[in-house]
Amino acid sequence: MKTALSIAGTDPSGGAGIQADLKTMTMNGVFAMSAITALVAQNTTGVKEIVEMSPAFLEAQIDAVFEDIPPDAVKIGMAASCGLIEKIAERLSFYQAKNIVVDPVMVATSGDRLIDQKAADMLNICLLPLAAVATPNIPEAEILSGMAIRSREDIEAAAKRIGSACGCAVLLKGGHNINDANDFLYAEGTGTWFYGTRIDNPNTHGTGCTLSSAIAANLAKGFDLSTSIRRAKGYLSGALGAMLNLGRGRGPMQHNFNLTGEYEKEAE
Repeated sequence: MKTALSIAGTDPSGGAGIQADLKTMTMNGVFAMSAITALVAQNTTGVKEIVEMSPAFLEAQIDAVFEDIPPDAVKIGMAASCGLIEKIAERLSFYQAKNIVVDPVMVATSGDRLIDQKAADMLNICLLPLAAVATPNIPEAEILSGMAIRSREDIEAAAKRIGSACGCAVLLKGGHNINDANDFLYAEGTGTWFYGTRIDNPNTHGTGCTLSSAIAANLAKGFDLSTSIRRAKGYLSGALGAMLNLGRGRGPMQHNFNLTGEYEKEAE
């Protein structure tokens, strides 16, 4: 069995963060492991409190994994301080980690800002250059690119700006009322749209965590990036389409993906 490591914060409600990552990786057929960056008191309605791990303790967790069960892929989620970001980059470089997926968690589904600008800049400098792919949503891509995103053309321009600056592929996730949840991948100078149909499900807490973890799991199993994205989007579409109704919280975002992932084409 292939292996994957999630480096992220927790979610006691089980819908996002480490908990969602472990569930997703397991359901996608890999052995899931974790290194916790922060204990987060959150649920589907918002973030209540965050207690960060120290960089030294995060280092000990990452070392414990790599020294015993080297992962075939690594997903990085919430890392809200410069110290943690630098430590993650240093350890992953030391171990020459492969198939790194960075989900730059900066804004929660509830709208809560989770990272300051200094840490966002550090993420750009230290972590994104190590990534096989980064998976920002539109608010996160606006922070990383320094530009407003209001249209399809803006999505393409922002993904290209981030990818060119950091030297990694960028999957800029649609939604947020700009389009029908179409996602744009910029990789190696080429842009590709992955088209999807909006699913009318208000339970979207943790969709970003789920998508990035599923991509990492598929990369770990040896699929190429485009195939991993299609398979991950299909998995998430199945989850959203099941219409499981949890709790009273209703996040503002509707994040929806094509079940088959068959509709894609290169951008003009």
